[in-house]
Amino acid sequence: MHNKTLVELSQALHQHECSSVELTRYFLERINNAQLNSFITVATDIALAQAQVADDRLAQGDTGVLTGIPLAHKDLFCTLGVKTSCGSKMLDNFIAPYNATVVEKCHAAGMVMLGKTNMDEFAMGSSNETSFYGPVKNPWDIQTVPGGSSGGSATAVAARLSPVATATDTGGSIRQPAALCGITGLKPTYGLVSRYGMIAFASSLDQGGPMGQSAEDVALLLNVMAGFDKRDSTSVNHPQEDYSTHLADSISGLKIGLPKEFFGTGLNANVGKVLETALSELEQAGATLHDIHLPNTHLAVPAYYIIAPAECSSNLSRYDGVRFGHRCENPEDLLDLYTRSRGEGFGAEVKRRIMIGTYALSAGYYDAYYLKAQQIRRLIRNDFTDAFKEVDVILGPTSPTTAFKIGEKIDDPVSMYLSDINTISVNLAGLPGLSIPAGFVNHLPVGLHLIGNYFSEARLLNIAHQYQQRTDWHRQIPPDFV
Repeated sequence: MHNKTLVELSQALHQHECSSVELTRYFLERINNAQLNSFITVATDIALAQAQVADDRLAQGDTGVLTGIPLAHKDLFCTLGVKTSCGSKMLDNFIAPYNATVVEKCHAAGMVMLGKTNMDEFAMGSSNETSFYGPVKNPWDIQTVPGGSSGGSATAVAARLSPVATATDTGGSIRQPAALCGITGLKPTYGLVSRYGMIAFASSLDQGGPMGQSAEDVALLLNVMAGFDKRDSTSVNHPQEDYSTHLADSISGLKIGLPKEFFGTGLNANVGKVLETALSELEQAGATLHDIHLPNTHLAVPAYYIIAPAECSSNLSRYDGVRFGHRCENPEDLLDLYTRSRGEGFGAEVKRRIMIGTYALSAGYYDAYYLKAQQIRRLIRNDFTDAFKEVDVILGPTSPTTAFKIGEKIDDPVSMYLSDINTISVNLAGLPGLSIPAGFVNHLPVGLHLIGNYFSEARLLNIAHQYQQRTDWHRQIPPDFV
């Protein structure tokens, strides 16, 4: 059952070959046996109750494609009555009093929440090692990281513990773990998916998106997740689309841009060979390849690590031990309450970014750092605007390497930050990006990164689907989870 696509699972449910309760019990059992630390909370009782409601809807002729389908939510989407920890000690005791818009939409579609997936603390990390609940293990090699911050969602889908999962992407946190775990992950155009009820890290960069086995699965989940939300001031009133409609369209004549900045120093040679093979497949499908230049790409990492920590410093100032979250015991006074609650509640990486952000926003440094980073952000966006005058999509490696060993980079923040070197510029520009499986190097997955113009999600998914019709990398399952 875990090998089936969303369409196949939907058919099985609608033809009454199995019930949602049976399907949910099946995946809950896989979760309990996995030992990957993918989940912070397994919502067994809630999942079975939702599955029974879904079966009732199916019995009444509900034709929703995803009715009765189980999924997992990243643990920064607020879920009514269920712990929403954001992978932190600070929110270890926080029970959300409402549902995030994304959770509401999935529930309205009849989907069943299996639980909340593990993640880097407050979504800050590229390896899922900063979680208060311990590191997540990559199902392809449990000695390696799954990528972050959405590592729990990525491993849940890769190990077939859940058919699909929600995730978020601030600098690559959907696409990088999707690449390292061998699944399909989409970061939509900024504003396409509501951020209401999504605990903020960096508000101008954060974007929710879907993870699945294939482009088709991701398209079906995006159909549910996307849409305007008046409760979210960053939500864009973009016309509703069916992202599965054009999956079968030909990509003959497609112009693919290859930035030399993505294929230079730092790219593992074997990863480069995998990409060459993938490009050959796309050429055989009718696409043409064009060399392009994104001259300010080398500035993306330094600009991002000023802007993101600055926004994180502002967003995380609300966690003070007063209203909710971790509170120190027996504070002597208000200052002691603040300092000890924050000192005890935040981990090392979160503290590091708060300090960087506070410094960048402080008097005398705002213009030199934060303002300059925003100016660079504009230049990076302009680079993409110019590139899309010449090509339809941009292609490169999602990550310059395959998954690295757990603990290998945890004490080297700069090396860790460079893990997202190929994905960060997409967030700075607010563009959509998609990672799909493209092969293996030493039994570890390699991801192919597609970047599109604003609101071109349907086009990216079409290209990915056509590639996946010609290859079977997305169908590969880690041997221990077959």
